[in-house]
Amino acid sequence: MTQSTEKHLFCYGFGYSCDYLSHALLDQPNQNWKISGTTRDPEKQELLKERGINAHIFKPNCPLTDPVFLMRDVTHLLISTPPGDAGDPTFLSYADDIAQIPNLEWVGYLSTTGVYGNRDGGEVDETSELRPSSKRGSRRVKAEEQWLSLFKSKQLPVHIFRLSGIYGPGRSALDSVRAGLARRIFKENHQFGRIHVEDIAQILIASMENPAPGEVYNVNDGHPAPSHDVIEHACTLLKRPVPPLVNFEQANLPPMARSFYMDNRIMTNKKISEELGITLKYPSYKEGLQGCLDAEEYAISLFKQA
Repeated sequence: MTQSTEKHLFCYGFGYSCDYLSHALLDQPNQNWKISGTTRDPEKQELLKERGINAHIFKPNCPLTDPVFLMRDVTHLLISTPPGDAGDPTFLSYADDIAQIPNLEWVGYLSTTGVYGNRDGGEVDETSELRPSSKRGSRRVKAEEQWLSLFKSKQLPVHIFRLSGIYGPGRSALDSVRAGLARRIFKENHQFGRIHVEDIAQILIASMENPAPGEVYNVNDGHPAPSHDVIEHACTLLKRPVPPLVNFEQANLPPMARSFYMDNRIMTNKKISEELGITLKYPSYKEGLQGCLDAEEYAISLFKQA
């Protein structure tokens, strides 16, 4: 496919990860990026437009107006719309239109590690069998299959990114501690994988610069940890009292929160290092939480100077 002098990233589902990616792209020297995307929220649409981002409303019963025209010069496409029982809504609505984009160099689909299901603490990599143990995971498997079908049938340059728990400034254990909502839940030998949002952005950019259509990448920091350890470290950084441990069986968690404790696995992340040349900025939650704290304190200092 021909290369365009101006790069145009279109994000279906312009959320937290897409936001950080767009900032990282626009900060690149000697690069000319145009950013567009969709949101379900009219208020967010206006905020994005104020930042120079071409934002469009896309939600059930509210399709895009003339998607072929909107995507006519798109070179890079990122999909992070949450799937339903029928699969990914972007695929279901616009697969044929996307397949017609003339200068498309790269497509990324943001999936989750939930596609692997529970492994009772065992290790999985990108070649492991997909055995989702939840409805959310099954929906992601279907969505992955849909996008990869376009790679197989139409040579669309699709890449799948299976993300562990995303955190970053404004969305970390620091925030739950500050809000007084943090709980230290203990479940024997259970741990969660994580990835800082800035590292997600650098991994996506590395893939854009070295496309490998059809490839799948686990996106995590390689240092899974129990959630109660993360909360304890957040309390230490904020100099707040550490909540007591609560046994999982006595925690009385809501169904959604409880479901996250049903899966337990260790994710390998060698592929992003070996094939994309990634050195993580935040290789564990300790560096990551400190980075969140530093970023938030820096933002406060700028606000005071304004």
